[in-house]
Amino acid sequence: MDAFNLLKADHRKVEELFSQLESASGQAKMRVFEQIKMELELHTHIEEKFFYPALEKPKQTHELTLEAYEEHDVVKKLLQQMSRAKSATEEWEAQAKVLQENVEHHVEEEENELFPKAQAALSEEDIEELGEQMAAEKERKQRTASKSSSKKSANKSASKSKSASTAPKRARASKSASKSTGSSKKSSGSKRSKKSTKKSRR
Repeated sequence: MDAFNLLKADHRKVEELFSQLESASGQAKMRVFEQIKMELELHTHIEEKFFYPALEKPKQTHELTLEAYEEHDVVKKLLQQMSRAKSATEEWEAQAKVLQENVEHHVEEEENELFPKAQAALSEEDIEELGEQMAAEKERKQRTASKSSSKKSANKSASKSKSASTAPKRARASKSASKSTGSSKKSSGSKRSKKSTKKSRR
């Protein structure tokens, strides 16, 4: 697995999602943003765990790698801010534009400057090994994410069914309570009628 091809494929996927974000509206826009957030978080994670550490030591890639770390921090902060929103306000839309511009600048710098220098600094074996490590880590993180999301949805459906099953119980309880109050009213009413008949006899 070529490390550069893997990272470029990620870049193209995020570009496609950003174009979808521009055309989407309402809650659909927020759903596309969640996908962008997930993809960017995964991409920055594998780069920072495997790719950048391999490029920090070589002289020709050292400065560009440090700059890439800083650019990642800006993107992470923007994602954090934007994920707090429940709807796409004007302020959120402006942040989305800034995020897109930052990502595009980062991608351009990586593909046109960092990647060619990294290709010269690393051996073919290193590039292959890095690609395999990043692909394996990406797969592992995706599996963990899908497990946690399925767990959440299972918990939601369980709580829904629980509330649905307790609803008829509550209804039956209220019915029986109303019956008992009705019968007590009847008995008290019959007692009063008995007393009144006794009085009239006297």
